[in-house]
Amino acid sequence: MDKTYFISQSTSLTLVITISLIFTIVGLIYSKKYQGINNYLTANRNIGFFSLTTSLIASALGAWILFGPASAATWGGIGAVIGYALGTAFPMIFLISLGKKIRTDFPKGSTLIEFLRKRFGKSLFKLILLMTVFYMFVFLCAEITAVAILINYISGTELWVTSLIILIATLAYTLYGGLRASIFTDNIQMIVIVALLLISVFYLTSFTGDQFSFSFIKEKSPHLLSASYIPNYTAGLTFFIAVAATNLFHQGNWQRVYAAKNNEVLKKSLIVAFIVIIPIVFFMGFSGLVAVSANPKVIPDLGFFSLLLSEQTEFLSLIIVILGLSLTISTVDTLVNAISSLIVVDGKATLNLNKKTNYLTLSKYFIVVLSIIAFVIASKGFSVLYLFLLADLFCCAFVLTVFYSFYNKKLNEKTAYISIIIGLIGGFLLFPAPDFSKSLLVGIILPADTFPAFVSQSLLFLSFIIATFLPVIFWKIKGSKK
Repeated sequence: MDKTYFISQSTSLTLVITISLIFTIVGLIYSKKYQGINNYLTANRNIGFFSLTTSLIASALGAWILFGPASAATWGGIGAVIGYALGTAFPMIFLISLGKKIRTDFPKGSTLIEFLRKRFGKSLFKLILLMTVFYMFVFLCAEITAVAILINYISGTELWVTSLIILIATLAYTLYGGLRASIFTDNIQMIVIVALLLISVFYLTSFTGDQFSFSFIKEKSPHLLSASYIPNYTAGLTFFIAVAATNLFHQGNWQRVYAAKNNEVLKKSLIVAFIVIIPIVFFMGFSGLVAVSANPKVIPDLGFFSLLLSEQTEFLSLIIVILGLSLTISTVDTLVNAISSLIVVDGKATLNLNKKTNYLTLSKYFIVVLSIIAFVIASKGFSVLYLFLLADLFCCAFVLTVFYSFYNKKLNEKTAYISIIIGLIGGFLLFPAPDFSKSLLVGIILPADTFPAFVSQSLLFLSFIIATFLPVIFWKIKGSKK
């Protein structure tokens, strides 16, 4: 029997093409008067409070918020919801002091990597550059996958069709207009996102009866709110560390740090972004708690949609498609411009090509190649949350070493390099397989029953903890031997 979809393929395709075209045309027309490398990389360092705030929020909230927090909540409980919300917002607070420091120490900069290139030698800087590009590439794949799965779920449209349209549209205006185009379209996208999220909140709180409440969860799935449920702590800490670490390496955030008109604008924008992001991500995670309480067999990734579209309402289906597209395009244009800016600014120090090489043109070719690979991956429909977790692991191994080095000049390149590699190896040994039942060390190299039950049940938590803190142990041992 054929599956019944919420809206027809032709309706969803019309929406995808129309919305993608609107953002492309708006982005191209607006950025026509803002050309030049300074606009492409840092929007001429002249972005005001409203534009900076909406752009920071829109860039932070991709289509992943429709899947990730709800999915994590179904097994990680209220702890995962809180960890996800705080982890997404925390970098905004961290960037207040660090952003000011970098703007003061390196006023003409445009990437975090530039700063690290001055701090460390070429071998470590190349490793950090590679990790940053890899993380943002995985983020790009996950975003395109998320919206393709969403539109397939609602209308049955093939994954590759949605992926192709969004990638072509976003590349068209972002590679032309750079950061200036990305920030301007973010402003429009953020207004659309907030309006559609408010409609979703209103519907879920008004028309689902007593379901959308803590009392309903406590009655149906009390363990998800229980203080004795261990995953509430392990999942909460896991998502806080993982999401916070990755966002600190997001070049899109660093571009916006440099793009702010002054330090006061930057500080105000980051505080408001922090305050706005927490309730949005918390609400999305909470919907996962309600969804799994209402139906224990719900597909974790679809927790939010199982509630909102339970009545198969066409109006709400259209709202979700527009919301998903706006979230995705606002994040993808940020990622495209962020990766491009890294190649423009740091490519020269990394690649040692002919002196006449135009790194801006090279970056655009590089982005097109990455986008083709992302298109192929998105067409396969892998788990969005698992894709993110893989990128998160890399960032966890780097985060403390890289940011500690800003404040401790005694941490030399060799110690930093080795500590990161040790963190990566330790994390990978425990990083779970896609079914979360085993890892390289637990279940493959050694039988799972060699380890206590807690280890095999907490592989993700332990892999992130080890990747994050093993480098610190290495510094301490190294320091004590001197």
